[in-house]
Amino acid sequence: MDSLARKGNECMSDMTKVLNEKLQFVTETLETAEKYEHALHVLNFDMETLCPAEGMEEEGETIAFLSTQAYKLLKTDEFTEAAEYLYEHRFGSGTEDAPGDDALGELDRVLAENLHREYAKIKNITPEMNHEFTLTFNKAYIDWLNAKTASDYGIFAPSLAKVREINFKDVSLRTEKKASVYDSLLDDYERGITADDLDEAFGECKERLIPFLEKIRNSGKVIRTDFLHRTVKDEQQRAMTQYLLETIGYDFRRGAFATTEHPFTDDLAKNDVRITTHYYPEMFCSNLYSTIHEGGHAIFGQLQPYEHHGKHIANEMTLGMHESVSRFYENRIGRSEAFTGLIFDRTKEIFPGILDDVSPREFYEGVNAVRPSLIRTEADEFTYTFHIIIRYEIEKMIVNGNAPIEDLPRIWNEKYRDYLGVMPANDAEGILQDVHWSGGFGYFPTYALGNMYNAMYYNRMKNELDVERCVSGGDFASINGWMKENVFAKANLLEPKEWIRDITGRSFTPKDFLDYLEEKYGALYGIE
Repeated sequence: MDSLARKGNECMSDMTKVLNEKLQFVTETLETAEKYEHALHVLNFDMETLCPAEGMEEEGETIAFLSTQAYKLLKTDEFTEAAEYLYEHRFGSGTEDAPGDDALGELDRVLAENLHREYAKIKNITPEMNHEFTLTFNKAYIDWLNAKTASDYGIFAPSLAKVREINFKDVSLRTEKKASVYDSLLDDYERGITADDLDEAFGECKERLIPFLEKIRNSGKVIRTDFLHRTVKDEQQRAMTQYLLETIGYDFRRGAFATTEHPFTDDLAKNDVRITTHYYPEMFCSNLYSTIHEGGHAIFGQLQPYEHHGKHIANEMTLGMHESVSRFYENRIGRSEAFTGLIFDRTKEIFPGILDDVSPREFYEGVNAVRPSLIRTEADEFTYTFHIIIRYEIEKMIVNGNAPIEDLPRIWNEKYRDYLGVMPANDAEGILQDVHWSGGFGYFPTYALGNMYNAMYYNRMKNELDVERCVSGGDFASINGWMKENVFAKANLLEPKEWIRDITGRSFTPKDFLDYLEEKYGALYGIE
């Protein structure tokens, strides 16, 4: 070996040694930070399920304290320098198209890119600012809860204005910005998706769904729904929650469930993915489909590649990806005739007397009846998209400065009248019904994107799996196995547009979803 080649190998060896040292330091720091994050998730789960009202502020302060400690670990000069070194040298002596022999492994490269993306967001945010932001969001949550209880938007409005101010401050301090403030906020939840993408997709939705909703209204078909409002006790609904989660393959060895005001799922740790639901005595279907929805989220968390936890890249999938899965289980599976047929007899047993005069077909039609309504979480599958479009249009107006905070209830009510023909009677069933804006803007579009994503991959799944047979036979091992291999495997590694193309071989489009709605509800309501 000549001296030049020897010197090159020595340089490569030195780089590899430094790279490994930096990677080890970053990994050890993240392990410590994740201990704080684990505690944060446990406390947050407690605050939203069991914590008494008078204890919420103190618990919020503890959450803010632990959040600051974790944040400080990731803001040290040593950690920042090491993480940026990993990012700059992630391909070793090679390039993205041809990584060198000394490059980081694929999962470590994803970690380096994730850390760099996060660093660009927090580089100029001090621990003191982070503490301020956390307190603001915690107070906004408490104010939202009190405002909803009192049905008084005025209680929440000052905190909402503060949240908007914090979002603007946050974005202004980032070193890598998108085309607009709203695009930056949207990118936090759905990387690579822009307001232009949403405007185009939602424009197609309005173009096809508004006239189709009118056809449904004029169809003359009356679907029976009286039985859906019969009184079911909380303990019976709890038993139903247990049964549904067991049916769809939720692993109780690595999870649990509780009740809360606004249902959610929380990945506390790699072996602890919990869900929550809410029981309404005269709306048992609310818990039924909330459970399946959150159970879908949890199955995604439980079945993501185990090694992603060890590489600190778990739970990096976007909210749209997550919503695609939760709404896949809730709607594509849970509202199918195969599924309602599967659970019908057991539901009659758990809810004695409730479905005695109901046929399996009536049960299926009842849980799919289209009725424009006020509450997003109780909306039927068809009109749900309108609820998301309304929120998207309003929050974009808020961020762009086109909607004064004090005018939001009026704007909200007018959009519900224009799109769905209904009007809220009070703030609780209107502007205050959702918790999400207490934590910022950009989240809501992910729900609709999720429907569009899962419509695309469902069309591939049904070509490879007899989905109806699997569902009617309770074979969720096959369904979950397909999802694990094709949908979950790369969700932490790819941006949404890359991910959906990897699964389906096609570019993102709302067409599959709109075709599905027209086909399903055309058949249900006898529309040609």
